[in-house]
Amino acid sequence: MTLDPDPAPAAKPVAPARTSATAGPRAEHPGIEAARMFLRNPAAIAGMVLLLIVLAVAIAGPWLYPADPFEIKAAPLTPPFSEEAWLGSDYLGRDVLTALIYGGRATLLVGAVAALLSVLIGITLGAFAGYYGGKVDAVLMKITEFFQVLPALLFAMVVVTLFSPTLVTVTLAIGVVSWTGTARLTRAEFLKYRGLEFVRAERAIGARDARIIWKVILPNALPPLVVSATLAIGAAILFEAGLSFLGLGDPNQMSWGLMIGSSRQYVLSCWWAVAFPGAAIFVTVLAVSLIGDGLNDALNPKLRER
Repeated sequence: MTLDPDPAPAAKPVAPARTSATAGPRAEHPGIEAARMFLRNPAAIAGMVLLLIVLAVAIAGPWLYPADPFEIKAAPLTPPFSEEAWLGSDYLGRDVLTALIYGGRATLLVGAVAALLSVLIGITLGAFAGYYGGKVDAVLMKITEFFQVLPALLFAMVVVTLFSPTLVTVTLAIGVVSWTGTARLTRAEFLKYRGLEFVRAERAIGARDARIIWKVILPNALPPLVVSATLAIGAAILFEAGLSFLGLGDPNQMSWGLMIGSSRQYVLSCWWAVAFPGAAIFVTVLAVSLIGDGLNDALNPKLRER
């Protein structure tokens, strides 16, 4: 009698391999995708670098180069690259480099705060108009149209003239006349979203209007508003420079517009006192515009494949 050989050991079950159909690629978060698209944009990166340089000079410059921008340091109309003044002096003998460093603080501060104020006003009025519609929409849009047809520069000049020309007055004047575009954009976004299913679902569960406006619709409407806010900073900087050029800025605060305005009569004999602050305004607005275009390409799905 022969013995049967030992039975072969049972094969271990092998886990089925994942197929591409069952293990598809994970969906990327929209914010991460937008950041990746932004970082792929060379123009946007160049704008970020330029803006960081301008901010670094404006913020850290006064500590690295302590001086009084209104102090007379050299002979009047001293040309650039001299020992007394690296970038020359204006018609009074004030150092252009010192004024350029300290003037950036006031110009950038007014531009950023005025843009923030205009965006807050525009988003608030546009959100109420687009969400409630009807009579609320009609009244708020009439107010928007009234401010839109007003000459913005003339109205700001009147406001600054009636009150003392300080940084606060200039900031409020710019913010009050610059919000109409943001309001119309916000209204259009809210009109687009207020009838969608997820908004109706929030109403069905009894959510309050404040929650639907600020926590449901507004986050979905933010991408174009972020781009609008970025571009509003550049517009506010130009606005402040224009007011200071006309002599309606704060006379006790050095700014790039004040530098250009005070030296405009000597532009032929003292070109550097006008060219350097003008170049600073140009570089800053260009940087903000490049960043705004990059954000528009990154946040707008229709432009990502452009």
